[in-house]
Amino acid sequence: MIVGDAWLDVSAFGEDYAEEFFASDGLARLSTWLTENRDRCPTIDRSARIGPPIRRPSKIVCIGRNYRAHAQETGSDVPTEPVVFLKATTAFAGPNDDVPMPRGSKKMDWEVELAVVIGKLTKYVPEERALDYVAGYALHNDYSEREYQLERGGQWVKGKSADGFAPLGPMLVTPDEVDFRNLDLWLKVNGEMRQSSNTSYMMFDVPTLISYVSRFMTFLPGDVLSTGTPEGVGLGHKPPIFLKPGDVVELGINGLGSAKQKILPPG
Repeated sequence: MIVGDAWLDVSAFGEDYAEEFFASDGLARLSTWLTENRDRCPTIDRSARIGPPIRRPSKIVCIGRNYRAHAQETGSDVPTEPVVFLKATTAFAGPNDDVPMPRGSKKMDWEVELAVVIGKLTKYVPEERALDYVAGYALHNDYSEREYQLERGGQWVKGKSADGFAPLGPMLVTPDEVDFRNLDLWLKVNGEMRQSSNTSYMMFDVPTLISYVSRFMTFLPGDVLSTGTPEGVGLGHKPPIFLKPGDVVELGINGLGSAKQKILPPG
Protein backbone atom coordinates (compact mmCIF):
# COMPACT_ATOMS: atom_id res chain seq x y z
CA MET A 1 0.00 0.00 0.00
CA ILE A 2 1.35 3.46 -0.90
CA VAL A 3 0.97 6.11 1.79
CA GLY A 4 2.67 9.37 0.88
CA ASP A 5 6.10 8.35 -0.38
CA ALA A 6 6.17 5.10 1.60
CA TRP A 7 5.44 1.64 0.25
CA LEU A 8 3.95 -0.26 3.18
CA ASP A 9 3.50 -3.98 3.65
CA VAL A 10 -0.07 -4.35 4.94
CA SER A 11 -0.21 -8.13 4.64
CA ALA A 12 -0.88 -8.32 8.40
CA PHE A 13 -4.35 -7.01 7.60
CA GLY A 14 -4.93 -10.60 6.55
CA GLU A 15 -7.02 -10.35 3.38
CA ASP A 16 -6.42 -10.41 -0.34
CA TYR A 17 -8.02 -7.64 -2.39
CA ALA A 18 -10.59 -9.96 -3.88
CA GLU A 19 -14.37 -10.33 -4.15
CA GLU A 20 -15.09 -10.77 -0.44
CA PHE A 21 -12.79 -7.88 0.47
CA PHE A 22 -14.60 -5.40 -1.78
CA ALA A 23 -18.05 -6.78 -0.98
CA SER A 24 -17.50 -6.26 2.76
CA ASP A 25 -16.35 -2.63 2.52
CA GLY A 26 -12.75 -3.75 2.62
CA LEU A 27 -11.25 -0.42 1.58
CA ALA A 28 -12.84 1.35 4.55
CA ARG A 29 -11.84 -1.46 6.91
CA LEU A 30 -8.28 -1.37 5.62
CA SER A 31 -8.14 2.40 6.13
CA THR A 32 -9.27 2.02 9.74
CA TRP A 33 -6.81 -0.80 10.34
CA LEU A 34 -3.98 1.24 8.86
CA THR A 35 -4.69 4.19 11.15
CA GLU A 36 -4.16 1.89 14.10
CA ASN A 37 -1.28 -0.19 12.73
CA ARG A 38 0.73 1.99 10.38
CA ASP A 39 3.76 2.18 12.67
CA ARG A 40 3.97 -1.61 12.68
CA CYS A 41 3.87 -1.97 8.90
CA PRO A 42 7.29 -2.67 7.35
CA THR A 43 8.30 -0.75 4.26
CA ILE A 44 8.80 -2.52 0.93
CA ASP A 45 11.99 -2.31 -1.10
CA ARG A 46 11.07 -0.59 -4.36
CA SER A 47 13.12 -3.13 -6.30
CA ALA A 48 10.70 -5.88 -5.24
CA ARG A 49 8.29 -7.37 -7.77
CA ILE A 50 4.86 -5.75 -7.66
CA GLY A 51 1.89 -7.96 -8.28
CA PRO A 52 -1.48 -6.78 -9.60
CA PRO A 53 -3.23 -4.46 -7.13
CA ILE A 54 -6.15 -6.89 -6.80
CA ARG A 55 -6.40 -10.67 -6.77
CA ARG A 56 -7.49 -12.36 -9.99
CA PRO A 57 -11.01 -11.10 -10.77
CA SER A 58 -13.93 -13.24 -11.87
CA LYS A 59 -13.79 -11.51 -15.27
CA ILE A 60 -11.98 -8.82 -17.22
CA VAL A 61 -14.48 -6.94 -19.38
CA CYS A 62 -13.01 -4.73 -22.11
CA ILE A 63 -14.35 -2.07 -24.42
CA GLY A 64 -13.23 -1.78 -28.03
CA ARG A 65 -13.00 1.29 -30.25
CA ASN A 66 -13.96 3.76 -27.50
CA TYR A 67 -11.77 6.56 -28.87
CA ARG A 68 -12.88 7.91 -32.24
CA ALA A 69 -9.32 8.37 -33.55
CA HIS A 70 -8.46 4.77 -32.66
CA ALA A 71 -11.48 3.43 -34.56
CA GLN A 72 -10.50 5.54 -37.55
CA GLU A 73 -6.83 4.51 -37.54
CA THR A 74 -7.79 0.82 -37.72
CA GLY A 75 -10.32 1.37 -40.49
CA SER A 76 -13.25 0.41 -38.26
CA ASP A 77 -16.67 1.96 -38.05
CA VAL A 78 -17.21 4.34 -35.15
CA PRO A 79 -19.55 2.35 -32.86
CA THR A 80 -23.00 3.55 -31.93
CA GLU A 81 -22.99 1.31 -28.83
CA PRO A 82 -20.03 0.10 -26.75
CA VAL A 83 -18.13 -2.84 -28.24
CA VAL A 84 -17.72 -5.39 -25.44
CA PHE A 85 -15.37 -8.37 -25.19
CA LEU A 86 -13.69 -10.43 -22.48
CA LYS A 87 -10.12 -11.32 -21.64
CA ALA A 88 -9.39 -14.62 -19.90
CA THR A 89 -8.42 -14.14 -16.26
CA THR A 90 -5.33 -16.29 -16.86
CA ALA A 91 -3.95 -13.29 -18.78
CA PHE A 92 -3.79 -11.33 -15.49
CA ALA A 93 -0.27 -10.20 -14.55
CA GLY A 94 1.71 -7.72 -12.52
CA PRO A 95 2.48 -4.30 -13.98
CA ASN A 96 6.18 -4.93 -14.56
CA ASP A 97 6.11 -8.63 -15.39
CA ASP A 98 7.74 -9.83 -18.59
CA VAL A 99 5.23 -10.80 -21.29
CA PRO A 100 5.96 -13.88 -23.42
CA MET A 101 4.77 -13.74 -27.01
CA PRO A 102 2.19 -16.42 -27.84
CA ARG A 103 3.52 -19.28 -29.93
CA GLY A 104 3.26 -18.44 -33.59
CA SER A 105 2.60 -14.76 -32.91
CA LYS A 106 3.51 -12.27 -35.64
CA LYS A 107 1.18 -9.38 -34.80
CA MET A 108 1.44 -8.65 -31.07
CA ASP A 109 0.21 -5.14 -30.26
CA TRP A 110 -0.10 -2.74 -27.32
CA GLU A 111 -3.05 -0.75 -25.89
CA VAL A 112 -2.79 1.57 -22.88
CA GLU A 113 -6.13 1.81 -21.07
CA LEU A 114 -7.87 3.12 -17.98
CA ALA A 115 -9.28 0.20 -15.98
CA VAL A 116 -12.13 0.44 -13.49
CA VAL A 117 -12.27 -1.97 -10.54
CA ILE A 118 -15.84 -2.67 -9.47
CA GLY A 119 -16.55 -2.46 -5.74
CA LYS A 120 -20.05 -3.97 -5.42
CA LEU A 121 -22.33 -6.45 -7.10
CA THR A 122 -23.52 -4.47 -10.12
CA LYS A 123 -26.60 -5.37 -12.15
CA TYR A 124 -28.93 -3.14 -14.17
CA VAL A 125 -27.41 0.01 -12.68
CA PRO A 126 -28.57 3.37 -14.07
CA GLU A 127 -25.90 5.77 -15.28
CA GLU A 128 -26.62 8.32 -12.56
CA ARG A 129 -25.74 5.75 -9.87
CA ALA A 130 -22.94 3.93 -11.67
CA LEU A 131 -20.04 5.68 -9.94
CA ASP A 132 -21.32 4.41 -6.57
CA TYR A 133 -20.14 0.98 -7.70
CA VAL A 134 -16.52 1.93 -8.40
CA ALA A 135 -13.82 0.78 -5.98
CA GLY A 136 -11.02 2.47 -7.90
CA TYR A 137 -9.00 2.92 -11.06
CA ALA A 138 -5.84 1.30 -12.42
CA LEU A 139 -3.49 1.28 -15.38
CA HIS A 140 -3.99 -1.59 -17.85
CA ASN A 141 -2.18 -2.69 -21.00
CA ASP A 142 -4.67 -4.58 -23.17
CA TYR A 143 -2.16 -6.61 -25.16
CA SER A 144 -3.54 -8.02 -28.40
CA GLU A 145 -2.42 -10.54 -31.00
CA ARG A 146 -4.07 -9.03 -34.07
CA GLU A 147 -3.94 -12.13 -36.29
CA TYR A 148 -5.62 -14.22 -33.61
CA GLN A 149 -8.07 -11.41 -32.87
CA LEU A 150 -9.11 -10.51 -36.41
CA GLU A 151 -8.09 -13.30 -38.79
CA ARG A 152 -8.81 -16.52 -36.87
CA GLY A 153 -12.59 -16.79 -36.79
CA GLY A 154 -13.64 -13.35 -35.65
CA GLN A 155 -13.56 -13.99 -31.90
CA TRP A 156 -11.58 -11.20 -30.25
CA VAL A 157 -11.03 -13.14 -27.04
CA LYS A 158 -8.47 -15.40 -28.79
CA GLY A 159 -6.24 -12.45 -29.54
CA LYS A 160 -6.64 -10.91 -26.10
CA SER A 161 -6.15 -13.73 -23.63
CA ALA A 162 -2.59 -15.07 -23.87
CA ASP A 163 -0.63 -15.39 -20.64
CA GLY A 164 0.53 -11.97 -19.46
CA PHE A 165 -1.80 -10.06 -21.79
CA ALA A 166 -3.55 -8.18 -18.94
CA PRO A 167 -0.91 -6.52 -16.74
CA LEU A 168 -2.69 -4.30 -14.19
CA GLY A 169 -1.29 -1.68 -11.85
CA PRO A 170 1.01 -0.70 -10.19
CA MET A 171 -1.73 0.62 -7.90
CA LEU A 172 -5.45 0.78 -7.31
CA VAL A 173 -6.38 4.43 -6.80
CA THR A 174 -9.65 5.24 -5.07
CA PRO A 175 -12.17 7.51 -6.81
CA ASP A 176 -11.56 10.46 -4.48
CA GLU A 177 -7.93 10.64 -5.65
CA VAL A 178 -8.41 11.08 -9.43
CA ASP A 179 -10.83 12.54 -11.97
CA PHE A 180 -11.44 9.77 -14.49
CA ARG A 181 -12.81 12.32 -16.95
CA ASN A 182 -9.44 14.04 -17.45
CA LEU A 183 -6.46 11.70 -17.20
CA ASP A 184 -3.48 11.78 -19.54
CA LEU A 185 -2.45 8.34 -20.75
CA TRP A 186 0.64 7.40 -22.75
CA LEU A 187 2.67 4.45 -24.01
CA LYS A 188 6.21 4.09 -25.36
CA VAL A 189 7.89 1.23 -27.21
CA ASN A 190 11.67 1.14 -26.86
CA GLY A 191 11.57 4.73 -25.63
CA GLU A 192 9.56 6.06 -28.58
CA MET A 193 6.15 7.57 -27.82
CA ARG A 194 3.40 5.61 -29.54
CA GLN A 195 0.25 6.66 -27.69
CA SER A 196 -0.53 9.98 -26.00
CA SER A 197 -4.10 11.03 -25.28
CA ASN A 198 -6.58 11.85 -22.54
CA THR A 199 -9.61 10.03 -21.15
CA SER A 200 -11.75 13.06 -22.01
CA TYR A 201 -11.74 11.75 -25.60
CA MET A 202 -13.68 8.59 -24.71
CA MET A 203 -16.90 8.31 -26.67
CA PHE A 204 -18.58 6.32 -23.86
CA ASP A 205 -17.52 7.46 -20.40
CA VAL A 206 -17.15 5.39 -17.25
CA PRO A 207 -20.74 5.71 -15.93
CA THR A 208 -22.13 4.92 -19.37
CA LEU A 209 -19.97 1.81 -19.68
CA ILE A 210 -20.74 0.47 -16.21
CA SER A 211 -24.46 0.93 -16.76
CA TYR A 212 -24.38 -0.51 -20.28
CA VAL A 213 -22.38 -3.64 -19.46
CA SER A 214 -24.45 -4.30 -16.33
CA ARG A 215 -27.48 -4.83 -18.57
CA PHE A 216 -25.84 -7.88 -20.11
CA MET A 217 -23.87 -9.40 -17.24
CA THR A 218 -23.49 -9.01 -13.50
CA PHE A 219 -20.27 -7.49 -12.25
CA LEU A 220 -18.96 -9.06 -9.06
CA PRO A 221 -16.89 -7.06 -6.58
CA GLY A 222 -13.29 -6.97 -7.76
CA ASP A 223 -14.14 -7.37 -11.46
CA VAL A 224 -12.24 -5.24 -13.96
CA LEU A 225 -13.74 -3.05 -16.68
CA SER A 226 -11.13 -1.73 -19.14
CA THR A 227 -12.36 1.30 -21.01
CA GLY A 228 -10.60 1.19 -24.38
CA THR A 229 -7.43 2.56 -25.93
CA PRO A 230 -6.66 5.75 -27.85
CA GLU A 231 -4.95 6.02 -31.22
CA GLY A 232 -1.35 4.98 -31.75
CA VAL A 233 -1.54 1.18 -31.66
CA GLY A 234 0.76 -0.81 -33.90
CA LEU A 235 -2.09 -1.94 -36.12
CA GLY A 236 -2.89 1.69 -36.93
CA HIS A 237 0.50 2.47 -38.45
CA LYS A 238 1.02 2.28 -42.20
CA PRO A 239 2.57 -0.19 -42.54
CA PRO A 240 1.64 -1.76 -39.18
CA ILE A 241 4.30 -2.08 -36.48
CA PHE A 242 4.17 -5.06 -34.14
CA LEU A 243 6.13 -6.13 -31.09
CA LYS A 244 9.06 -8.51 -31.17
CA PRO A 245 11.15 -10.27 -28.51
CA GLY A 246 13.34 -7.84 -26.60
CA ASP A 247 11.05 -4.84 -27.05
CA VAL A 248 10.32 -2.82 -23.91
CA VAL A 249 6.87 -1.30 -23.44
CA GLU A 250 6.42 1.54 -20.94
CA LEU A 251 3.05 3.10 -20.16
CA GLY A 252 1.33 5.29 -17.63
CA ILE A 253 -1.72 7.28 -16.64
CA ASN A 254 -1.53 10.52 -14.71
CA GLY A 255 -2.24 9.77 -11.06
CA LEU A 256 -2.24 5.99 -11.54
CA GLY A 257 1.48 5.37 -11.93
CA SER A 258 3.49 3.73 -14.67
CA ALA A 259 4.46 0.22 -15.71
CA LYS A 260 7.16 -1.43 -17.81
CA GLN A 261 7.05 -4.77 -19.59
CA LYS A 262 9.70 -6.62 -21.59
CA ILE A 263 8.53 -8.83 -24.45
CA LEU A 264 9.96 -12.34 -24.31
CA PRO A 265 10.20 -15.01 -27.01
CA PRO A 266 7.37 -17.56 -27.07
CA GLY A 267 7.52 -20.01 -24.19
